Amino acid sequence: MLQGSDTFVYERPLVVRVSFSTCVLATVFLPLLGLILCVFISSVFHFEDSTGTHCQVSNYLPSISASISLSPECYIWRFCIGLHSAPRLLVTFTYFKFYKMRFASKYPEGPLSCLNLAFSLLEVLGLLLLTYVSSSETFFVHKEGFVMFIISSLVYMLITCRLWKAIRKYSLSPEDAKSHHWKVRFLLLYVSFCAFAGFFYWKHNMYCESGTYTLFALFEYLIVFSNMAFHLTAVWDFKSREVMVISSSEDKTF
Repeated sequence: MLQGSDTFVYERPLVVRVSFSTCVLATVFLPLLGLILCVFISSVFHFEDSTGTHCQVSNYLPSISASISLSPECYIWRFCIGLHSAPRLLVTFTYFKFYKMRFASKYPEGPLSCLNLAFSLLEVLGLLLLTYVSSSETFFVHKEGFVMFIISSLVYMLITCRLWKAIRKYSLSPEDAKSHHWKVRFLLLYVSFCAFAGFFYWKHNMYCESGTYTLFALFEYLIVFSNMAFHLTAVWDFKSREVMVISSSEDKTF
């Protein structure tokens, strides 16, 4: 209801409906698009700057940190992550509400759902930190943001798989079984890629061999892709849900 000087005008609330699957796809697509654009631009236009190493050995792929610290790549990445953050938080709290309804009085699933929320928020915080503090500005803060992202992502995935194991146990839905199956697969891939990336990063710093940092950069990409794939399983978890934005006019007195 809109109030004018002498008359009242009624209008229907504006309702915007978007399927939750579309919201999830957009949430994952934004960082994926940003990463692909940044790596492409760095490889084509800033190859020497993005592939340089501290010991001057040959490297053929830019690391993520290097590619998002250059210009205009850093602005593209920050723009995509900025847009990504709000719907990502929506997905995070939707999962929390979903788990609380399922495991309100169950142990240990009830407390685990709270931990799941905490580590999901830490993952987003780590992503924002490594995004808006580049390695060329403050390397220590950028590194800590990256470590926070990796560790919180791993713990979040572990807890999520544990919760979905309990859901699958009592669910007759094939979607729930498929979601749990692929979550476990992407978790195993994530752990494997982290192990290989850590090994090649250590080997590069210890021996400075040509091409070693290239392998680190490759597995760094795979870490991010497996993380995105894990979050993409939300499409199955909330297949029938919708996101609605409702705007109604009210008579307000101040």
